[in-house]
Amino acid sequence: MSSRDAVLGRIRSALAADTDPPPPVPRDYIRVGANPPGSEPVLELMVDRLVDYKAQVREISPAELDDAIDAALTDQASVVIAADLDPDLVEPTRRSGRAVTVDGDPTVLTPAELDAIDAVVSTAQVAIALSGTIILDAGPGQGRRAITLVPDFHLIVLYADQIVQTVPEAIARLDPLRPLTMIAGPSATSDIELERVEGVHGPRTLYVLIVR
Repeated sequence: MSSRDAVLGRIRSALAADTDPPPPVPRDYIRVGANPPGSEPVLELMVDRLVDYKAQVREISPAELDDAIDAALTDQASVVIAADLDPDLVEPTRRSGRAVTVDGDPTVLTPAELDAIDAVVSTAQVAIALSGTIILDAGPGQGRRAITLVPDFHLIVLYADQIVQTVPEAIARLDPLRPLTMIAGPSATSDIELERVEGVHGPRTLYVLIVR
């Protein structure tokens, strides 16, 4: 008998002696927030969380969206977008002489090509106010995960009704089989001395336009 078999045998013997049924799992956690999606308290909490995570945030009206996109991209000379980004969002992205590259038209960009592009503009699937998390699922206007991770600047257009208060509300809007990317502020990490370093695992700057 090997050492592995001996250890596993002892574990099985110890577990076999325990005949008590497992305790019930509590299921009384909050499933729905006290405030509906897109309501003032939810938006206020979302903005507070994003700002705390060092993201740049603007709340705007639909009429202000075009100019807000152009202004957010002031310092970005080149932008990558998904092939299915809403044309109404593409037009202001192209303003001010920016070079806009469509990923997948005709072929997907290589990591090196993406690294040479300044920014990415995308939409999102849902956002969680309680945690300040924005979730992408490669749906319309989002593109594949790589285009939102390699460029150094990420502009997300988020609509008020996409912002829910709690995690269960967000999960209910997601397909678990889709590739999910969860974003809470710019990419950041810290070493053993807690020195914050940004841009290691994704964009160094996150800019969120909340359309309400």
